[in-house]
Amino acid sequence: MKYSVSLFFTLLFISAFIKISYAQDTSNYNPGETFDPGFLNSPGSIYRSGNGAPGANYWTNKADYIIKVSLDTAKEEIAGVDNIIYTNNSPDELDYLWLQLDQNIYKEDSRGSLASPFNGYRFGEQNFTQGYNIKSVKLVQNGNSSIAKYLITDTRMQIILPHSLKSNGDKIEIDIEYSFTVPERGTDRMGYLKTAGGIIYELAQWYPRMEVYDDIIGWNTLPYLGMGEFYLDYGNFDYYITVPHNQIVVGSGVLQNPQEVLTETEIKRLDEASKSDKRIFIIDSNEVQSTKVRPAGNDNLTWHFKMENSRDVSWACSNSFIWDAAKINLGNGEPCLAMSVYPAECYTDSTWERSTEYVKATLEINSKLWYQYPYPVAVNVAGLVGGMEYPGIIFCEWKAKKNELWEVVTHEFGHTWFPMIVGSNEREYAWMDEGLNTFINIYSTLNFNNGEFKTHGTKGPEITPFMSKKDPQLIMTYPDNLIMRNLGYDAYYKPSFGLYMLRNYILDSARFDYAFRKYINRWAYKHPAPADFFRTMNDAAGENLNWFWKEWFYKDWRLDQAVKEVKYVDNDSSKGALITIENLNKMVMPVTVEIKEKNGHTGRVNLPVEIWERSGEWTFKYNSTSGVDSVVIDPDKFLPDVNPDNNIWTSAQGNEKK
Repeated sequence: MKYSVSLFFTLLFISAFIKISYAQDTSNYNPGETFDPGFLNSPGSIYRSGNGAPGANYWTNKADYIIKVSLDTAKEEIAGVDNIIYTNNSPDELDYLWLQLDQNIYKEDSRGSLASPFNGYRFGEQNFTQGYNIKSVKLVQNGNSSIAKYLITDTRMQIILPHSLKSNGDKIEIDIEYSFTVPERGTDRMGYLKTAGGIIYELAQWYPRMEVYDDIIGWNTLPYLGMGEFYLDYGNFDYYITVPHNQIVVGSGVLQNPQEVLTETEIKRLDEASKSDKRIFIIDSNEVQSTKVRPAGNDNLTWHFKMENSRDVSWACSNSFIWDAAKINLGNGEPCLAMSVYPAECYTDSTWERSTEYVKATLEINSKLWYQYPYPVAVNVAGLVGGMEYPGIIFCEWKAKKNELWEVVTHEFGHTWFPMIVGSNEREYAWMDEGLNTFINIYSTLNFNNGEFKTHGTKGPEITPFMSKKDPQLIMTYPDNLIMRNLGYDAYYKPSFGLYMLRNYILDSARFDYAFRKYINRWAYKHPAPADFFRTMNDAAGENLNWFWKEWFYKDWRLDQAVKEVKYVDNDSSKGALITIENLNKMVMPVTVEIKEKNGHTGRVNLPVEIWERSGEWTFKYNSTSGVDSVVIDPDKFLPDVNPDNNIWTSAQGNEKK
């Protein structure tokens, strides 16, 4: 999901003029609280090891789907059948199943609607639907068919099973006949946009989906309220979309029947695009809405897609799409195609004409840095949705231009790694996908076209004003509990900057990158919890970072380091300087100190975080040969120190002790 980088730094700029009220002269630091031996120290289990890896008996359940629906563009209605084959790989027998009915959030009396501000907000709804119309629910278990007994509560359905679903591989088939009216504005995740050439439909949360049953809490049944996203099991998808003849459909996965829904010219152009680093038009601006871009006939057409080992699928359609594509080079010879679809209004210089270039570059860069892109197709859709991610397909605002389009494309496709590959629980921990993704966006942006769209956001002073806001919340706060204005900071920017500090200041790039890749590899297509990430980073980097995880992710602490005084050995500056520094607030960091002598010599001392394990004051000897002119903590202004004024000591201050 997109959070505006431009908006964040506009607010940050304004905040920079607000006086920070947390600076202090007396210490508020407690070493025992920061270096807490009991933090993150519970033993591992057969399901989750103490080193952060999946345990010997780790499991996830599986949900496979065969979905057949039709879109009635006159009624704006989706109708069809959702066939789910659910496999219980857990060690527990299940007496009931839970499903997500996300469309029910758009009912006027839904929890999400009633909990939204009366004047509306991004994830609220003002134009309501009737949600899901569940026409029938049938079960096939142990070869026997039955009508399901079920209860619907808001965005969740509980199916009471006639017989327990046994552990360790038992299967059940669920057939749901359903329909729903497509909301025009679906919590900025789906909906439809009326353009001059036709309507663009972006379809997501469009079928009843299984909730996750895991080894941590069992069934995860938090309702869909809008801000919190999704938690889904993996499986294979085989889905069929029937639409009016004039519609072009793009979706997650691979189109199975191009000969039935595309012209020979379009099939030929797609083949050309699969071999081209430059975009190839499948349908160009002069061909949109022409009868030549549709196969002969006037009947509805059914588009058939397959997607393997995925947590979800989404799709879009319109009769107004310009369509272009180019190949993605993954480095292993696997075929992969980047595609963009957009209306004629987007066809302007430096805007959507570069969309496929952005898709291609993002996936190539991230595949090289972290883990290979796993899907054969990647589609960017221009429409109403500001920015939303699904496996193999993203929705981006049709008005996005230049650097804004790059930001949203690289962010939404960055979500391929978190949470599409690494399947964390977005409903509870937004930072595990948004924060980690915002972090890797730093490097996709730095590596794209010689840093063409490089922005701020990688130095401490840029984030410090937000650390001193009046209504702080924690990174670990459930997303639906976050104040809207805190979402960007707590879910995106603070966790991202924390990882940036970890890579470039606390550890180093080699150790960080190895550990970060290890986390992705360990938890690909699985469900990590926060502790699994923290423990993997500790173990693979060879560093006990619990002090950092606690202060940055679990607490609202602030950093205030200071230079207290300078003395000389035997009152002789040629024998060395004794420099005392302080930690005045609860957060700690390793310390870089720059010393300038009066003879012109400049040197640096790098002190480990362990200097703060006993107290908030530390004195070290610097081998000076003349008087010290100045001492500066964090000379590169990397850290988010809330009181940078006391980071500097000069001989002119008069507290030089000889």
